[in-house]
Amino acid sequence: DIAAHVTAEMEDDVLYLIGSGKTTQAIMDDLGLDNTLLGVDAVFNRELIAADVTAADILTLLDDHSEAVAILSIMGGQGHIIGRGNQQFSPHILRCLSKKNVWLVSTKSKLTALQGRPLIIDSGDPQLDKEWAGTMQVVTGYHDQVVYPLM
Repeated sequence: DIAAHVTAEMEDDVLYLIGSGKTTQAIMDDLGLDNTLLGVDAVFNRELIAADVTAADILTLLDDHSEAVAILSIMGGQGHIIGRGNQQFSPHILRCLSKKNVWLVSTKSKLTALQGRPLIIDSGDPQLDKEWAGTMQVVTGYHDQVVYPLM
């Protein structure tokens, strides 16, 4: 359901940076594209344009595309969205994207397992982490989202 919602919301001529994890793998499967389970893949107009990209690759892609969205899953158990398993999203890249262009996806069971603890951003830049603190929308199913705290 999460994958169906995300792929339905994807727009043409927008670069999508699909993060690591099984939830994001389902999005790539829904698109019929190969996936780098532990890396970041770049999708444009529903086509894989780069697999397992580095931070440097992402910066080049951002220079080449006027609009970009990162789709990230919540790391199970701890609630990290940045800082564990997706170091490709450096503070500079996160600033280029902006918080509004980061889509979070998670199963409801992952959120429930956090027992009310907030999501965590650990970008390596305390100022950025502070700026992004608050809440973020998390896609948990088809036309199903929750607003969840982020620190």
